[in-house]
This record gives sequence, structure tokens and C-alpha cells, in this order.
Amino acid sequence: MMNDMYMIFIGVIILFLGVLIGVAFLTLLERKLLGYIQDRKGPNKVGIMGVMQPFSDGIKLFTKEQTYIFNSNYMSYYFSPIVGFILSLMIWIVMPYYFNLVSFNLGILFFLCVMSLGVYTVMVAGWSSNSNYSLLGGLRAVAQTISYEVSLALILMSSLILVMGFNMMMFIMYQKLVWFIFMMYPLGLCLVSSMMAETNRTPFDFAEGESELVSGFNIEYSSGGFALIFLAEYSSILFMSLMLVLILLGGYKLSLFFYLKLSLMSFLFIWIRGTLPRYRYDKLMYLAWKGYLPISLNFLLFFMGLKVLLM
Repeated sequence: MMNDMYMIFIGVIILFLGVLIGVAFLTLLERKLLGYIQDRKGPNKVGIMGVMQPFSDGIKLFTKEQTYIFNSNYMSYYFSPIVGFILSLMIWIVMPYYFNLVSFNLGILFFLCVMSLGVYTVMVAGWSSNSNYSLLGGLRAVAQTISYEVSLALILMSSLILVMGFNMMMFIMYQKLVWFIFMMYPLGLCLVSSMMAETNRTPFDFAEGESELVSGFNIEYSSGGFALIFLAEYSSILFMSLMLVLILLGGYKLSLFFYLKLSLMSFLFIWIRGTLPRYRYDKLMYLAWKGYLPISLNFLLFFMGLKVLLM
């Protein structure tokens, strides 16, 4: 049994390393794509076609001098990016890998719990900096994330009713013949935009609304702290892409096609950032509470009725 535990531990470490390398190249992909969308080159000097740019950025950020704010609440200011980063990596444990990883029956619940905990790190990061701008950014980010968590959970419940279980492996079995996206297309679109709001991405990036809030909750962070917040955000984007593929696009298979779907979902996040302008804040809240909430509740009732009829 101890041997199994060691193997699982090594598997989780390899997974974390893979995620970090994936995040590094996701940032490069984003900068290149945004460059071409805006009719410029993007990073192209470091290495061949800018391939080594993420690593040079990482080295630069982690070797810069850390600024210590005189008026900040030091312990919570220092540790909130670290906790946020650890939480964003912890979610990846639920990935339904066939061997040598943690596979448990309450994967979706674990995902929702860890996503909810991520709100606290943003709130504490904004509050502990003792800056009016970071506090404003933190409050906006928390209000937005909590609002869209409700609709995200309800949309996930519709897909859970179809499979009647919390285990990620069940989504693979139930989507062998038909993908869920064909059965719940409107909900799928709601799920994509809820995940964008959850990860503070354009057009819902109010946590970092540069034009009116300077930089949002992370304004007082530089060097390592900023890098950790940045890594946590992009790790969440990558995981949300994985969740979309698992729940709507046929689940997990050890094949190139699965990774292609995952890359296309990540590409969608970046493409939308390069295309759409930012929403207005009141419209964002209106969309969550008067748009997605009733839609997801109605679909939930519909799928419950459908399941009862089929049983």
C-alpha cells in the first residue's frame, strides 16, 4: 500500500510539473495570438520564434526584488498568492487519469469546494495590501466570482443529473455514443461564459479593469507574488478548458484528439479576449442573476423530468 502511495505522490508531482509547463506555453500562445489579432508579431526574440520567452519572464519575475509595503497586513499579504497558487494546482488532482493518480467518487464536489476557496485568496490579497485601489478590485472580483459560482454549480448539476454521480470517469462512459454538447447546447454556452467570468477573463475581467482600476486586487504585488497570481489564473483557465472537454466534448481519452480539444478550448479563451470589449459591471451582475440563474434552474428541472421519464 505504501508503494502505491509513493507512486500516486510521484504521479501528482509529475502532473503539477506538466501543468506548470502547460501554463508557461499557454501564456506564450496568448501573447502570440493577441499579437497576430492586433497585427503585430508578439514575442519573437528569445529562442526560436520566442519559444523561451515564458522561461525568461519567469526567471525575471522570481529574481526581482520583492517590495514590502509598510502599511500592509504583512502575513496575509505575503501568503495569499501562495495559497491561491496551491489551490489552483490542487484542482488538477480530480483529472480522471486511468492510472497512477488519485481517482475518487466526489470529483465535481472537490472542484466546486476548491473554486469557492479561491475567492478568499483574492479577497485577502485585495484587503491586506491596504490600498483603496486593491480593495476596490478585490471587492469587485469577489462579487463577480461568487455570483457566477451559483450559475456554474447549477449548470454542472444538470450534467450531474444526466450521469447521476460525481465521479469524472462517469462522463467518459456516458459520452461514448453522443457528446453532451448536443443534448445541452444552450447550457454549454452558458457554461463557457460562466467559466470565463469565474476565471476573470475578458469580457468579464473587472478584477483587473485597467482603464478604471489601475490593476485591480493585485496592484501592490510585484516580482514573485505577481508571478504566483498570474500562474494561478492561467492554471485555472487551463483547468476550465479541461472541464469543458470532460463535461461537454466527450470526456477524457488517452489520445491526441483529447489534447487537441483541450488546446482548442484554451484557444477559445484567448480568441474571445482578442475580440470582445469589456462588459459593463451592472450588466455583468444582471446577466448572472437575471439571465443565467433562471436559465440554469429551468434546464435543471427539465433534465430532472427527463431522467424520471427515462427511468
